Amino acid sequence: MKAIVLAGGYATRLWPITKHRPKMFLPVGESTVIDTVFEDLEADDRISEVYVSTNERFADEFAAYLADSEFEKLTLSVEETTAEDEKFGVVGALAQLIDREGIEEDLLVVAGDNLISFDIAEFVDFFEAKGTPTLAAYDVGSKERARSYGLVDLDGDRVVDFQEKPDDPKSTLVSIACYAFPAGTLPLFEEYLAAGENPDEPGWFIQWMQARRPVHAFSFDGAWFDIGTPESYLDAVAWHLDGDVRVDASATVENATLHRNVHVMAGAEVVDSTLERTVVFPNATIRDADVRGSIIDEETRIENLDLADALIGAHSTMTNGGPDA
Repeated sequence: MKAIVLAGGYATRLWPITKHRPKMFLPVGESTVIDTVFEDLEADDRISEVYVSTNERFADEFAAYLADSEFEKLTLSVEETTAEDEKFGVVGALAQLIDREGIEEDLLVVAGDNLISFDIAEFVDFFEAKGTPTLAAYDVGSKERARSYGLVDLDGDRVVDFQEKPDDPKSTLVSIACYAFPAGTLPLFEEYLAAGENPDEPGWFIQWMQARRPVHAFSFDGAWFDIGTPESYLDAVAWHLDGDVRVDASATVENATLHRNVHVMAGAEVVDSTLERTVVFPNATIRDADVRGSIIDEETRIENLDLADALIGAHSTMTNGGPDA
């Protein structure tokens, strides 16, 4: 079995934090978002190779990551795009990668910005038992939130209806970006695209395929975070911290109050300040400030400010006199 980890998004909703770094490299605790996916894939002996699918803009970052990584299965595969409006769409990019890398085996596809609480090996077990195209499904608990995803209707664990981003969802069970395809179904990618179908979201492909052959769903409880917005990233960090505070050993915290779900990273300084639900990247400095629900990037200085729901880019200086980036 081969695996593809999708890491080609530009994460514009997280700019400036992700303007010059892939969102998959955002830290969650001691690890990063994508490392948790790689760890599961590396541990499963059924998976022989893992293609990391990214774009030309972030190719160098991923190449450097892979060169320093201890993971042995990773292979970089680059689509020829450098901006959001050049993207082939996820289905188009998958079809190109399957052709480019000559993949002819069963295929696992998972998004590199997915933080999921189940072991991917459990999903592969389910897929192998069913022998059909398989997706992972999660109850998001809100019909408003369900409108942003592919809605899954099940009879037992078989998918009997699939609707991509419905305006009026009938339930809250959605497909997350974790799929498995038997080798014999891989030509369907080209067939789908040749028919002029939507090349963008995988859900459209699943909807098209479900009308033609059996598709099953691996439903799971626990936690799932689709890290594409500041709120979802902070939610993932909060889930990992479970209300605690994490201060890296080389960070400095003096006369400061750190409330729930705060991570202060290496070399950062927090002095005479109050923080809550906030991530402070390495070597940032916060003095005489009140910061809530914010992401403060590396080498940034915040002083004499009250910030809420803020994204502060790297190498910025912000004081009560205004920003000087």
